[in-house]
Amino acid sequence: MKHTAILLLLCLSLSASFNTRAQGPSGGKVILQGFYWDYYNVQYPQGWANYLTEMAPRLKELGIDAVWVPPSYKNGNPASVGYSPFDHYDLGDKFQKGNTKTPLGDKDEFLRMVAVMHANGIEVIQDIVLNHVVDAGNTDGSGGQDPYAAANYDDGSTDGFKNFRYICYDTPYSGNATNYLNRTGRWPKNWQNFYPNENHTCCTDEQNSPYWGPDVAYESDSYGQSSCTGCYNPVQGENYMRDQAREWFVWFKKQTGVDGYRIDAVKHFPADVMEDLLWNAQYNSLFASGGEEMIAYGEYLGSNYDMDAWANATQNRAGTMDFGLRGSLYNMVLGQGGFDLVQIPESQQSNRLRTVPFINTHDTFRPIVDENGNYAAWDTFNELGGHIDPNEPRLETAYAVSMAVDGNPMVFMEDLFVMDTPQRFDHRPYKEAELPTRDAISNIIWCRQKLEFAQGQYLVRHTSPDNLIIERSGKAIIGVNDSWSTWQGNWIPTNFPPGTQLHDYSGANSNDIYVNQDGWVQIWTPPCDGSNVRRGYTIWGPAGISGGFERPMVKTKQEWQMAGDLGDSHPWSLQQGGPLPANSTAERLVGKIFSSNSTKIQLKCFPKDKTQSTTLILANHDGTLHIDSVVGIGNIKFTINSPAKNWYTIKVRNTYDTNPSQTVKVRAIYKGPKYVRVADFPKNNGTKEDLMENSILDMDIYPNPASSDLQVKIQGLGQEQPLFQIFTSDGRIVRQVTYGVRKGEGSVYHVETSALDPGAYLLQVLGDQRSTQKLFIKQ
Repeated sequence: MKHTAILLLLCLSLSASFNTRAQGPSGGKVILQGFYWDYYNVQYPQGWANYLTEMAPRLKELGIDAVWVPPSYKNGNPASVGYSPFDHYDLGDKFQKGNTKTPLGDKDEFLRMVAVMHANGIEVIQDIVLNHVVDAGNTDGSGGQDPYAAANYDDGSTDGFKNFRYICYDTPYSGNATNYLNRTGRWPKNWQNFYPNENHTCCTDEQNSPYWGPDVAYESDSYGQSSCTGCYNPVQGENYMRDQAREWFVWFKKQTGVDGYRIDAVKHFPADVMEDLLWNAQYNSLFASGGEEMIAYGEYLGSNYDMDAWANATQNRAGTMDFGLRGSLYNMVLGQGGFDLVQIPESQQSNRLRTVPFINTHDTFRPIVDENGNYAAWDTFNELGGHIDPNEPRLETAYAVSMAVDGNPMVFMEDLFVMDTPQRFDHRPYKEAELPTRDAISNIIWCRQKLEFAQGQYLVRHTSPDNLIIERSGKAIIGVNDSWSTWQGNWIPTNFPPGTQLHDYSGANSNDIYVNQDGWVQIWTPPCDGSNVRRGYTIWGPAGISGGFERPMVKTKQEWQMAGDLGDSHPWSLQQGGPLPANSTAERLVGKIFSSNSTKIQLKCFPKDKTQSTTLILANHDGTLHIDSVVGIGNIKFTINSPAKNWYTIKVRNTYDTNPSQTVKVRAIYKGPKYVRVADFPKNNGTKEDLMENSILDMDIYPNPASSDLQVKIQGLGQEQPLFQIFTSDGRIVRQVTYGVRKGEGSVYHVETSALDPGAYLLQVLGDQRSTQKLFIKQ
């Protein structure tokens, strides 16, 4: 096909050319959001970290640089997606709120996921919620309310539930209000730590309103004691919440080894607090410091000016999710050819140092699926800015733009992978047949990475209503076409040298082209109707580039603090943490790591008392066999070659039974394996695992999906009277719905579900000391 470009378009191409700043410190990395709103898989119950662990090698093959993972700390109930935090120091190792695990799994499994991602050269971006905490009180709420706050400082929403006390090694679980209020876990909170308090009102602006729960007040004078009597009620000082948040932020960076952060709802707490915390993660976390290259971005809902101002206020330690660009791409996709592409370049933020262009996220994308996994309807009321259906013809057009502009482009899980199938909740992520990719999206990622978009300056070479052409200077040329049925072709100037042979790596054009002697080239882009192999995009680069992605394995560094106000000694917990006991050589369980075979494991111990002798131990997967150890006074360490790919248990103890009690820190430096099938490597903790197994009720539910009657069969209940609770996918108890429970034959209960809206829910059954939960779908 021969096409002729008119002189007017040549002039427009030339006049539209301009440039922007180069990529930010993090180099324009491709981020995958590794979850969706109601993330769940029946093969990995309460084990999303295991799901991501098994997915990691595929992500490396696809060219993903970093994975954004959901919040990993304990929420108030097991169904929560993670945005209703209760205890930031509980990473799935404490038994509280009726559970040890989080939806990601337990702490060991989460740390393994980080190590496996690093082994595949992939960074881990942790989602963080610092604006609010939720669900004060025991599992039934007892102990959580401060009557004085409820009566005198009502926020109109939380009814004074602002006594936050936490499980720890020194004060494990027992189920009553007195026990709750006497828990001494780190970072307790009182009503003065939230709005309103004696010095600050509430509910007048974005930063002092309890949109999602008790709203944290970070002002220096927001501190004080609870009105409870006979409870754990330590004295607080100035800057209490900011100091505690900073201490936790650094602890988390060291403990987990994550590489960066996505911060939720940053509009709702001060930017200078965020800047403070990020600086400490970058430069004050010792071995774990992320430095200038650390990825960080906030969710800020506002104008481009507001988002730029927030990024500036953090001293560009963080960017934002680019809602301005996303709005234009959303309008383009839904405009069905009527959108003016001239608007796109100017819709992106000006401050692009660390911005994150995106198409969908868990907040914009809330499908209601039928029994076959199809997108049957949409929960538009809870969507933020509306969804873009992955089956929209212009999805790949939008992704071509998001990958071409400046920033760290983010790919949403349901856009990259085809998940509207009967296997939506039941597949193995490492199986292409069970979880196929969308070829166009993976092609665009491949092009961005192999053609090194991020290394070329961003140049807009042509804009017209249906055609946008972007050059990454001397690296690639990206053409975008919004027309449904008409090819778009335009001449553009380019920084590729005259005579350069350019190949279309999208596959839309079969013939290579050459830059002419004047430094110009003609770019043809296919329409969106599917008549070509690609819909609305083309990507040109120097001919001869091929191959996949190889990244070096990266060591994982993780550090545990052994202190009485961390961890948990309850038999249903992981029983990790606690200080070394006085006058005893009893071993303390530090934690577990998952190492690759034939690689070095280095362990270091840093006791608080440098005059006493301690013993640092590496044991097998269940801790029953010591593999190696070291004894010494002060800081001690040793290195061993990992004999096999497996779990390893870290322990520490006083060397002599005359030693005083003390806290220690233990650091592990190791390489995880690239490939793990989690079922092949049980942790098997002996007696503790048996206790945990006995604490779980056996439950079957039918039918699933359910219409009006959910039949629940429970084994092992005995004479206990079970409590049934239904949670929404965002962790809220469905209190407004009345549903009946009646006992039938053979421990079968009937739960009335007709009043529930269609969607995913979690049914939790609580016995006296046992519990279980399962996801079900309401049609």
